[in-house]
Amino acid sequence: MRGKALVLALVLGLAAACGGGDGETGGVTAKGGDDGTPQVTITPADGNGKARPDEGVTVTATGGALGAVSVKLKGEDVPGKLSADKTKWQSTWTLQPGGRYQVSATATSPKGKSTTATSAFRTSRATAATRVNNVVPSQNETVGTGMPIFVQFNKAVPDKAKPLIERATEISSTTPTEGAWRWLSAGESFNGLPSMVFRPKHPWKPRQRVTVTVHYAGLKIGDDVFGDKDVTHTFKIGDSHVVSINANTHRLTVKKNGRTVRNWGVSLGVGGDVQRDGVDHLLTTSGVHLTMDHVRLERMRPPGKKKGDPGWYDEKVPWATRISNSGEYIHQNMDDPSCLGNRNCSHGCVRSPAADAQWFFHWSYRGDIVKITGTKRNLQWTNGWGYWQLPFTKWANGSALGKPITTTKA
Repeated sequence: MRGKALVLALVLGLAAACGGGDGETGGVTAKGGDDGTPQVTITPADGNGKARPDEGVTVTATGGALGAVSVKLKGEDVPGKLSADKTKWQSTWTLQPGGRYQVSATATSPKGKSTTATSAFRTSRATAATRVNNVVPSQNETVGTGMPIFVQFNKAVPDKAKPLIERATEISSTTPTEGAWRWLSAGESFNGLPSMVFRPKHPWKPRQRVTVTVHYAGLKIGDDVFGDKDVTHTFKIGDSHVVSINANTHRLTVKKNGRTVRNWGVSLGVGGDVQRDGVDHLLTTSGVHLTMDHVRLERMRPPGKKKGDPGWYDEKVPWATRISNSGEYIHQNMDDPSCLGNRNCSHGCVRSPAADAQWFFHWSYRGDIVKITGTKRNLQWTNGWGYWQLPFTKWANGSALGKPITTTKA
């Protein structure tokens, strides 16, 4: 009998400790009492050392309304949302793997009785081998109005994780902008990294700030493994730069914010080298290109050929602004100057006078729009950053969620 009495006393003591009224502090579940104090429940439980990061933090109240809810990681507040009836609080995003969290919540009954509960726990350390490799544009970079946003991964993302990643990625901009994500395989990506790419429906409005945050930490990427950390980049959209190049008139025109600021004679691809793939690799591609990179001195060699083959060349070309992955640049002319403005003589690039090529190299952003017309070879949408070649509805079909989104106002 004495043993049973001791157990009963311990149970009653535990209930008293967890059933705080009028501000007393309890544990993971603070039970309400007969005097009308509410019950507060926190999940994950106090002392849990392997809580699932993907399930977040939930706080519920029975017999009262939640007031103050505090969830902290390393002293920083964890964002969350309170339900309309104030009986449930849920963390907004998943949790950091291996993170130590502290939770405190208070509920008050209609009669003014209050209960406070606390929980301290640690999440599972099991992180996925699939990680965010890079986000483009770079932090604080100024880019053109055609610029996509790339979230790139070190390896292929499981299909089940793709909608989770899309939902967990926020884009805010000074001007709310409609666009859509599309998933690219390593073979479709410009640099061989599996990617999730955002493209606006229409070019970005110039002179604004954009922030992209991938809330990757704690997302369920595979069986019981989770994303390792969040990634945030903020960048700027600069002035509107639109370049128009006509292979028939051999002219290039540059517009800034709708006004022509410069034009010059150019020479495009001469053509005449159809290879096994049926493509004439000496023709410049027509379509909407984007400036991708700037190289002060680029080494250029013909694709699909080796030294000694007919048509082989190996040149170092200055002031080279890349516009595709098939070796097309706007660069300084290194050959017959009489071609410029008169006829197409190049290996597929846009040859320009030295002063103009150098000016454009320094003036242009990555992501500027370059429209080329008049050739018999079309730019494929997977060639470099040729994403504007796809109609927007087809682009949006590549989203794991299958629908466009609108950026939130920054």
